[in-house]
Amino acid sequence: MNKKGFILAFLFASVMALLIACSDNSNTDEPGNDNDSNNDGEQAEQVLKIANDQEPAGLDPHKTPAHSSVRIYSQVYSGLVQFDADMNVVGDLAVDWDQPDDQTYVFNLREGVKFHNDREMTAEDVKYSFERILDEETASHIASYFSNVDSIEVLGDYQIQFNLKSADATFLSNLTNASAAVVAKEVVEENGDLQQVAVGTGPFVFEEWVPDNRVVLLKNENYYDENLPKLDQVIYYTMKDEAARMSAIRTGEVDLTTVSAQSADLIKDQEGLEVKDYQSLEYSYVGFNNEHEILSNEKVRQALSLATNRESVADIVWGGDAVVSGPVAPSMGDWAIDVTEHELYSNNLEKAKELLAEAGYENGFDITITTASTYADMVDTAQILQQQWAEIGVNAEIKQIEWGEYIDTWVNKTADILVGRNGSGTDPDRALNYFFHTEGSANVWNFSNADYDELVTKGKTTVDLAERKAIYDQAQNDLLTLSPNLFLVSPMKYVAVRDSVEGFTPYPHDGEYILEVTKK
Repeated sequence: MNKKGFILAFLFASVMALLIACSDNSNTDEPGNDNDSNNDGEQAEQVLKIANDQEPAGLDPHKTPAHSSVRIYSQVYSGLVQFDADMNVVGDLAVDWDQPDDQTYVFNLREGVKFHNDREMTAEDVKYSFERILDEETASHIASYFSNVDSIEVLGDYQIQFNLKSADATFLSNLTNASAAVVAKEVVEENGDLQQVAVGTGPFVFEEWVPDNRVVLLKNENYYDENLPKLDQVIYYTMKDEAARMSAIRTGEVDLTTVSAQSADLIKDQEGLEVKDYQSLEYSYVGFNNEHEILSNEKVRQALSLATNRESVADIVWGGDAVVSGPVAPSMGDWAIDVTEHELYSNNLEKAKELLAEAGYENGFDITITTASTYADMVDTAQILQQQWAEIGVNAEIKQIEWGEYIDTWVNKTADILVGRNGSGTDPDRALNYFFHTEGSANVWNFSNADYDELVTKGKTTVDLAERKAIYDQAQNDLLTLSPNLFLVSPMKYVAVRDSVEGFTPYPHDGEYILEVTKK
């Protein structure tokens, strides 16, 4: 099975959404106007209509981590390797690879693979793509994933070698990330970047992006796997309001959409619909600006952790369909520690008050929690925190902002406290290094701890599995103690699917795999 790599992301997108009207059937831009079947028994039109909750933030895989973008460009671009259904690393643009030593990887590429502009993809394109990721001017969100790359050598048109500075247990899994895509140099140079264009080698070809409305992808007739994809067209409709998405999936105007736990309960028994669920790799979090006058004090952050009742967040925000989590989500199995055993998860209000007093805030303090108005779970989480922290004298004001402003706030580190969601990824290095190492590409918290940096760097370069686990167990415990973020819960995910859709199975590492989907 050709699986696209798990994507990270989840947190980031731009503020664009449109509640798609359905009353005028003469408007061919609206969902529900294509006939999926006819009375003559002909084969159904292979068009999949998906309702999305956010507008893409851009289409450049090397620069844009927003999930609303990843779900689209992951269908357009390919990388060297990918995960299969069982999370084994398998070839994508690479047929196979050798590892002569711990610091060298040689990839043999598929011959005859073409970009969507009909130019053949070669090793030079792979070299260009990863050098672009590592270029500081690109400001790639995955640059730290590949910071251990010392040099890249083209050995032939279809062979490329990566030379690492040291052994790296994460290198192959990082290559499965959808943002580690191979791009065409001439397209970048012609457009300046890839935010408004998409020319890859993946299973679908970018056709159009109508802002506030839809993104259309077409089947790549020259995809290297001649049996895939099975769909001829995929249309992503932007529908910010969940009520609109619920209405659209109920009436058949769209074929597939993600829904909340509450909405899943409302439609689970409806004829013509199926709700598929899976335990996500996501966790909700509270991010602190570690250079804030008050929040720079570790005891303050610890007090807020002790004042947070995570079980209440799971019950109230997620209807009980979530588990208490640390930075490594429980769905990652043995990599995740039992965070409920950590002292700071004990919801001890007296201890929290003691820590605040020791930090010089015996009477509490005022603070602002920023959250995204477009996500009900984030708003609800902020409101619960506001109530819980008031019990130790913390007066939190909630600031709700639109998604585009939220993204800017995250990038520019301008919030005191930010409520959001992250993805643990498929290797603990992402959860612990990418977000919290001083040089981590997604460390937007102004957090820096030399001992912690040394520990997670050691984890990245340790090949022995048992040793890595021991290192990451310690790193998780240390991170909970340092509390640069508070980690809350990992929710179940729900996808509502029309019964006309066949072959769709969401996975924790890829909830939107559609290459084998067909319409009946």
